[in-house]
Parts: sequence; structure tokens; C-alpha cells
Amino acid sequence: MHIKRAKTLKPSQIRHLLRVTEATSRHPERDSLILLLRFTGGMRVSEVARLEVADVMLPSGQLREEVSLRAAITKGCRQPCIYLSHQKTAAALDRYIEWRWQHGKGTALDRRIWRGLMPQTTLILTHKGCRYELSVKRRVNEAGEQVEYVAADSLQSYVTALYRAAGFGAGYSSHSGRRTFASRLLAQGHSIETVQLLLGHELDHVAPYLEVSNKELLEAVEALGESLDVSTA
Repeated sequence: MHIKRAKTLKPSQIRHLLRVTEATSRHPERDSLILLLRFTGGMRVSEVARLEVADVMLPSGQLREEVSLRAAITKGCRQPCIYLSHQKTAAALDRYIEWRWQHGKGTALDRRIWRGLMPQTTLILTHKGCRYELSVKRRVNEAGEQVEYVAADSLQSYVTALYRAAGFGAGYSSHSGRRTFASRLLAQGHSIETVQLLLGHELDHVAPYLEVSNKELLEAVEALGESLDVSTA
């Protein structure tokens, strides 16, 4: 049975998606951050929906460069690390935190700690200032056992709508961000083990995320040939 998988985006397409989101979204501060957490951190939608302020920030207000996702919010209870060291993602996070403070979304009286936000509130809030709705679903794992997992269907649909607003049609969805993250890492020469750790997957689960084009394979071979080219002059 052929399984349809979300298409990946090229860097120019990512830039286009972010530009359109900035220009057309009612909540560009939040929505740009959501997209960047997917493209630069490879986070699942359910993880983005359950991420808390204290997960990404120290009491001093300093952003954490390395975030160890709590087992309670990750699929399969594995604890991958995400890295907020990407300049655009860190800047988007700073901007969104400031936006939340200015608009009184989950704020406290003392701004000297947690930048005035309540640390146990979810980071990403709906336009009403609430957490995104979660639902418990069931699936059959590799061992044939039925296991429960948490899904954030409303946020997933919302992110897919951002793609549609930017003109991305069939084949592109909220899952494109995570697949793009994995595929670009591999195209840049990182090992499959590295991708496995960053995705929080077992090794045999990484294959569905891989997408390296023939052009990228050709360029890799050409680069190898150039490195072996020794001038006889």
C-alpha cells in the first residue's frame, strides 16, 4: 500500500511561506514562530502545542539554547532535544514573548522573572489566550500493541491552512515542516543517527522523512569528484 507523505520545501519556498505569513496572518508573531519551530527544530505539532514557557526560558528570562522535551509531551515518551540556537527562531521567540506580555496573554505582575509570563502556561496560545485543544487517540505500534497518543488536530489544521494561504496545494501540509527539517539535515551530510536523535525516533522510523532529490545526489557526487581532482600542471 502506497503511503502519501507530505512534500518537503526548498529554502526559497520556506522564505515565501514566512513572508506570506508575516503579511497575511492575523497573528504573525505566533504563526511565524510555529513554522520556525517545525523547520529548525523538527518538532511535532503536538509538541509545539504542549510546550510551556519554562521549557524554553530560564527564570532570568534568558532563552534556553537546548530544550529537552519532557517525556510527558513527546510521542512514545522519548525525550529528544530541540535547539533554539537558530538566529531566526530565537528572534521569533523573543518577539512572541514580548507580544504576549504586551497583550496580557498568560502574564504575571512581576516582569523581572520569566519576562512577566507565567512559566507553566503553554507557550503557543490560541487567539483567545487559551492552549490548543488536545485529543487522545490510539494506534497500533510495531509490536502490534495498541497505544495511546495525544494529537493537536486544531493546531495541525491551522498550520496546514498557513500553507494554503501561501499557495501551497495538494501534498503540502503541517507535516511538511518536520519532513523538510529531516531531509535538509541529510542533504547537508548529517548522519541518519543524528536525524534519528533530533526527531526522537527509532532508527527504522526515520526512512519516511527522507527525501533527497536526484539533483542533490548528483551535486554530492560532483562535489566528491572535485575534491579528488588533482591538477597535473
